[in-house]
Amino acid sequence: MQAHQKALPTIIAQDINASASQVESAIKLLDEGATVPFIARYRKEATGGLDDTQLRLLEERLSYLRELNERRITILKSIAEQEKLTDALRAQINGVTTKTELEDLYLPYRPKRRTRAQIAIEAGIEPLADLLFVDQPIDNIEALATQYLNPEMQFNEVKEVLDGARFILIERISENALLLGKLRQYLWDFAEIHSTVQEGKEEAGSNYKDYFQFQEKIHKIPSHRALALLRGRNEDILSLELKLPEELLDAPLEMIRSTLGLNNPHDWLKDTIRLSWRAKLNLSLSLELINQLKEAAETEAIKVFARNLKDLLLASPAGEKTILGIDPGIRTGCKIAVVDRTGKLLDTTTIYPHQPRNEWDKSLHTLAQLVDKYQPELVSIGNGTASRETDKLVADLCKQYPKLNRVVTSEAGASVYSASALAAKEFPELDVSLRGAVSIARRLQDPLAELVKIEPKAIGVGQYQHDVNQVQLGKMLEAVVEDCVNAVGVDANTASSALLAQVSGLNATTAQNIVDYRDENGAFANRNALKKVPRLGPKTFEQAAGFLRIRGDNPLDISAVHPEAYPVVERILQKTGKPLSEIMGNSAFIKTLKPQDYTCEQFGIPTVKDILDELEKPGRDPRPEFITATFREDVAEIEDLKPGMQLEGVVTNVANFGAFVDIGVHQDGLVHISALADRFVKDPYEVVKVGDIVKVKVLEVDVPRRRIALTMRMNDAVGESATGGNKGFAPASQKQKRSMNQTQNSAPSNNPFADALKGLKK
Repeated sequence: MQAHQKALPTIIAQDINASASQVESAIKLLDEGATVPFIARYRKEATGGLDDTQLRLLEERLSYLRELNERRITILKSIAEQEKLTDALRAQINGVTTKTELEDLYLPYRPKRRTRAQIAIEAGIEPLADLLFVDQPIDNIEALATQYLNPEMQFNEVKEVLDGARFILIERISENALLLGKLRQYLWDFAEIHSTVQEGKEEAGSNYKDYFQFQEKIHKIPSHRALALLRGRNEDILSLELKLPEELLDAPLEMIRSTLGLNNPHDWLKDTIRLSWRAKLNLSLSLELINQLKEAAETEAIKVFARNLKDLLLASPAGEKTILGIDPGIRTGCKIAVVDRTGKLLDTTTIYPHQPRNEWDKSLHTLAQLVDKYQPELVSIGNGTASRETDKLVADLCKQYPKLNRVVTSEAGASVYSASALAAKEFPELDVSLRGAVSIARRLQDPLAELVKIEPKAIGVGQYQHDVNQVQLGKMLEAVVEDCVNAVGVDANTASSALLAQVSGLNATTAQNIVDYRDENGAFANRNALKKVPRLGPKTFEQAAGFLRIRGDNPLDISAVHPEAYPVVERILQKTGKPLSEIMGNSAFIKTLKPQDYTCEQFGIPTVKDILDELEKPGRDPRPEFITATFREDVAEIEDLKPGMQLEGVVTNVANFGAFVDIGVHQDGLVHISALADRFVKDPYEVVKVGDIVKVKVLEVDVPRRRIALTMRMNDAVGESATGGNKGFAPASQKQKRSMNQTQNSAPSNNPFADALKGLKK
């Protein structure tokens, strides 16, 4: 097995478009405990500049291939213990590259319950099966079978003996690895999923009515539709069956005969082959391929979720500003929280401007008092229930305070945070309802710092997140959060323990230790002071230091320059004869420096280039500039929308079939993929991402069904679908915090907009 271990770098290198030496170095670093962000940022010389995307794929493939090799060892040992391991079989097992191929080879040797074939073998019928497995006519099969009667083993009649021989051959055929591979691929290429409604479930499964009679080639079914079909099956509404088209029904039988070398089998053997397909192979491969469809759909859904989550986490921050946050409500009132420039809670209250109390003027007065007292620069308004009504209230407030600006902010996950143990620890005396207002204020300051406190699945930017593999989803989202946090960097003197825990090398314990230490001893003066934190040893410091920012006595500590590379900066200062204060931020001067002049054995040109970039823009934030969408004052409800209206909105979610856009009416409209641009778009992500501010035009509005069809092509005619075909409406999602957490269990229709959304989760 040593050979397989040595081959890993070569195999993975092909997958990630790198050299084997690059992969080998990365594997060594990962095995030593280095994190992906650390390797991508500070070990470029070792890996030849592999980026975080390549490293994540490398990590995933490494795990898969190591599991494959471990399974290979187990299987070889099992077959050897059965004394059935030949040199040829060993070579086959050692040559496979996927878990599926490996399990196909192991199938005949896998310990199994006592089958009818095994019973027949025990009764001495296997030689008869060998005699019958021939490519030539046999005159009298019954006479041949008579020789194998065995009353002691309950084989009293010729028919029972022939059935025993047939069971043996069916088991052999169904465990032929080469045949399984061919049939599996053929079905994947040509078979169709057929969906029908279960008897008596028409009314209960009305959401699935478009799937009551539905068929589509299995390899062409998009992920959202596949997951909707599978959910319908799991809810006992739909029956799913994999079928070949009528004209291809005989193809598997021909494939079985040719693979087994049977050009003209006798009739009994033909029947055996037919039975092996219908009763065994077709059933098992259908189940396997439907599961393969599910896994592929889950992988795609997780990919979409991860991509949207990354965009949301890296949304532009408003920065260090005092902010008044409002969690809108009607009957229960609007919860208010004011936070200072560092996110510290200053004040809370509740106002009741809407029905049934209608205390508009009193609410304005209360808000004005808070503005006078704390001088906030921004008002962050949650985008849930009563958002637009509250926005009007704040608009009246802004007339009194012209320098005050208002922003509608996604409140997805705010309620989850409010009820969490972390929120209770942060604000033990604060009512749960008011904690949401704090989160809404803080997430405008720094979305990343606040959203890491919420379980990623609760943020609501994915498809079918509750239907997919939860372990796989959790790993992917954890990786996204880790990459985002480390790409931005974290202020060690102000960050919460939840944010610090996402820093490379740190965990929940060391993060809390950092918070406890600074609470007891004051702010960290420099990065070296971090070494005094309990359980933050040299290895942890190496992994984390470059991502932690400290405004203290060393200007380099606010940059992404790693402490281990500070000697490089000292060489630059010595050779240029300038102090650090004259170099940091001096772009014109830094551009005159040549990286090769400052390299050494430990730090090559890639690291020196990174250092010069950091000196040019120390402490830079990679996130985009803070801008906000402006909703039309005369459009607050879906009833206010009219076809042809041009509006500004915020992209709240990107799916494989289009983008959802918040235009300020409590319903997100859908821009179908065909309406995103005046060109063919294969992937909506090519055009938009979560958080983008876009111009859209209303195509159609269906008020009773709460559906909005939008386009980003301003020349599209209203009253038509984006593809110019059937009239219809794009189903709009509810606010994303609600709409993406459950499935809208309906199927494609003739309308491309309706077709698109019916695979989504609420």
